[in-house]
Order: sequence, then structure tokens, then C-alpha cells
Amino acid sequence: MSQIMVTAQLARWIVGLKEEGVPPDVRKEGVRTFVNWLGCAVGGSRHETVDAALRVLNPFSGPRTSTVLGRADRLDALGAALANGISSHVLDYDDTHLKTIIHPAGPVSSALLALAETRELSSREFLDAQIIGTEVECRIGNAVYPDHYDRGWHITGTAGVFGSAAACGRAIGLCERRMRWALGLAATQSSGLREMFGTMTKSFHPGAAARNGLMSALLAEAGFTSSLQSIEAKRGWANVVSDTQDYGEILDDLGTRWEASQNSYKPFACGIVIHPAIDGCRQIRDVIGAGRVGEIESVDMRVSPLVLELTGKDSPETGLEGKFSVFHATACALVRGDGSPAAFTDEAVKDPEIIAMRSRVHAVPDPNMKEDSIHIEIRFRDGTRLQKRVDNAVGSRSNPLTDSQLEEKFVDQAGLVLGEEEARGLLSKAWRIGGGESLKEIALASVPK
Repeated sequence: MSQIMVTAQLARWIVGLKEEGVPPDVRKEGVRTFVNWLGCAVGGSRHETVDAALRVLNPFSGPRTSTVLGRADRLDALGAALANGISSHVLDYDDTHLKTIIHPAGPVSSALLALAETRELSSREFLDAQIIGTEVECRIGNAVYPDHYDRGWHITGTAGVFGSAAACGRAIGLCERRMRWALGLAATQSSGLREMFGTMTKSFHPGAAARNGLMSALLAEAGFTSSLQSIEAKRGWANVVSDTQDYGEILDDLGTRWEASQNSYKPFACGIVIHPAIDGCRQIRDVIGAGRVGEIESVDMRVSPLVLELTGKDSPETGLEGKFSVFHATACALVRGDGSPAAFTDEAVKDPEIIAMRSRVHAVPDPNMKEDSIHIEIRFRDGTRLQKRVDNAVGSRSNPLTDSQLEEKFVDQAGLVLGEEEARGLLSKAWRIGGGESLKEIALASVPK
């Protein structure tokens, strides 16, 4: 395969894919992706991180064309893409492409919905563009993972900007050459550092990817040029951000092997590698009863090595840091039986009972453990022991959330912002994405009455 053709071939596929080229099962997963993203964006819309972002964005907004989901605010399309990308990720409750740990919808759907309020875009065109953008960012992520991630790049930000550019470029009808420019503009804006995990800036990454990808497509539409081989050139994106590149992951089986169909959805509002611990500990709590949790002397876990690399904070001080502490999440699951956003607030992190339990939690890396598995051993003060193994945590591709579980998750989040009745109305509209539902009506239905 000639490396010279990577960007060109990808752009050709983005602009040339026919509507009938998206299989029904991929389209169905695209709808689930949108439903999950919308619930997370509305659910996170009142977080202090979004408050801070809006204090900056509001005074500088251009024409207020686009909705900030879950709020009365309106911003220009670029500002709304940024704000909605932030709110969709701030609770760390969003979708995950497990092969790369990319959170695909934040960069893509946030940009597309903001754009759709400024351009004539049908619900079907929106869904096709979202699927294409998801496919592009995940394939580009595959090409450099894991070296790129191991270096410290936050791949949702770095790959997500390509997805946003591809989706928006497709939606506005870029030709192949201008799509190559859009991908080049995205490449030069690709950023996001893992150092930021546990802070507000982590959620800024998908927001910035959404805004920058949308800007890339609009600039390309206006004739703003870039390199035509921005991904594969000697000093192009893939060679700058990683020592390894597999361009087959980008181009092979385009249109027949769908990364967009491999998306998964979190049941718990934290780093996904913690989910086996929460799943296992909630099951243990159900068996022993809440009354016996106080008798636990120690909790010993064997986990995938990635768990401690990503979520090894043993003394988190804020709710955002708690999302990256397997110790806090384990303690909270045992003490409260909780893995919802309420488990990762400043209050929960500072709860004396949870802190006491956290000190009894120990974890060791085990290379035989997959990222969705765990072995837990509980020792009680009377000397008795209880063991639990989870092979495929709830929410993984082997144990995915059902549509009804996605609905429950949606209403639990959005209901706190909109009220249950309005949340269910918005949910009904979201399920009809791709089938004629008005995008502007979806956006407006997210605003509290």
C-alpha cells in the first residue's frame, strides 16, 4: 500500500459513501450512540466545568444560532460545539470504543448538532455523517494505538478532531480535495494530554476536537488549503505523534468492517477500566447485604495493568479525581452500591466512611486479566473470605447495555435537568434520529422549560 494515498483514499471514501452503504446494524448502533451522547450532554450540562466555559464563551459569541444542551444559553456554532463536547464528557459517562479507549460521540455529535442548527441538514444526513465521523476517528486511532496513547496523548482529543472534520465535511458536501484540506486542518489542531485526567481540562479535549473539526470543515469549504497528505507524510500527523503506524487500520475493508458498530456505553460514570471493580463490588454487596460492609477488613484485587496506569490515584481530593481512582470507586461501590455520577462528587470523595473503606482496598496488576475483567477477594474481620471474578463487566462489548438500560441511564441523567416527563419526551425524539425527526426540535427539547 502506498502511504502517499492514505489521506486521499480516506477522503474519497468519506465523500463517496452512498446512503445504502451503511448496513442496518451499523445504523442501529449509530442511533444508540446518539441517544447515549445526548443523555450525557444534557446530564453534564450543569456541571461547574460547563459553567466556567460559558462564562468565557458567552461574551465573545457570534450569532447565537446553536443550542447549549440542557441550558437556556445559545452560542455561535463553534462555541456550542465546544460547550456541548465538554458537557458530554465531563461526567465520564459517555461512549467508548474499547480497542482505543476513544470516546467517539463527543467530538462528532457535538459538532454536527451545532452545525445542523445553521444549515439545512436532514436527520438521515446527520446520522450518516455521525457514523462516518465515528468510523474515521476510530480507524485513525487504531492506526497509532497503543504507542500514541502510551506517549501521553489523550486519543479522544487527538483522533476525535478528525472524526469531527470528516462528519461536518460530509454534512456540508465537501468535494474530495476539500475533504483532504479539512483532514489536514484537523491534523494540525490535534491535541489533548493524558496529564489532564482528573481535571476540567480532560472534558475540554472532546469539546475542542468538536469545535476544531467543525472549523476545519468550514475553512476547507471556504477554500482554505492544507497539505493533501496530512496523515501519512513524513512530517504528517501519524509520524509525528507515534513511532508505529498501521495504515491498514485506516483503509482496509472500508465500508465492510465497521468500527462504528463496536461502540460501547458506560453503566458507571468514571474511567472505563474501573467498571469491572464497580460491577464486582456491587454484586458482592448484593450478596452480603449493606449491613456487613462495615465488617470488611480488606479488599484485594487482581486487575489489568492498565487499571493502575490510568486510575491509580489512591487519595483523590475532588470528584473529578475520583473518576480516576479504582480505590475510591471500589470503596463507593461497597459502601453505597453506587457507580452513578453521584459517586464521583466532591462530597463522595470526602465521605469519611468511603475514605476508611478506601484505605482497605489493594490492587495488583495481573497481565492475565483483560481490561473488562477482575478478581476480587474480600476478607472479613471474623477471618472469613469471599471471592468474586468478573470476566466481562457490564457495559463491555461482551455484556453490552440493552436499549432499556440506555433509556434508564438517559432519564436518570436528563431527568435531573429537565424533569422526568420532559426527559422522556427528548428520549423519544432521540430514538427517531435518522427517521425524519427535526434536529432543531431535538436541540430545543433539551432546554428546560
